[in-house]
Amino acid sequence: MSEEIDENEALLLQAMSVDDTPPAEYKATAGKPLPEGEKPAKMYDIVEAIKTVSDPEIMINVYDLGLIYKIHQEENGDINIDMTLTAPGCPVAGILPQQVADAAAGVKGVGQVEVKIVWEPAWTMERLSEEAKAMLDMF
Repeated sequence: MSEEIDENEALLLQAMSVDDTPPAEYKATAGKPLPEGEKPAKMYDIVEAIKTVSDPEIMINVYDLGLIYKIHQEENGDINIDMTLTAPGCPVAGILPQQVADAAAGVKGVGQVEVKIVWEPAWTMERLSEEAKAMLDMF
């Protein structure tokens, strides 16, 4: 397990590098295939689970921060999530994607979950939800 964590951390550090080489793709995974015949989860429940993951520096969940760019649910219950970070050097970059994967995988009716870090488009404050803006007193 620690070798897998070390490899994931190395990939994330490469993805966050500022040189001219294209960043490596970083993915976090969780869950297992749904048993045949099990009904897939509702998107609402998946989003609510993702909202339990907060950026520890500002205590706003990753969904309302606008870090979740895409949630795609397969017919078999598998979930693919594209997310970003507020900045490539984000100090919690190594843990947030896995926390999102684990949260989504914990929902009944969710199979395997893959969370991919994407850098385009770059995150901006405009991606904040109205609720997050209110928490930050930004009207």
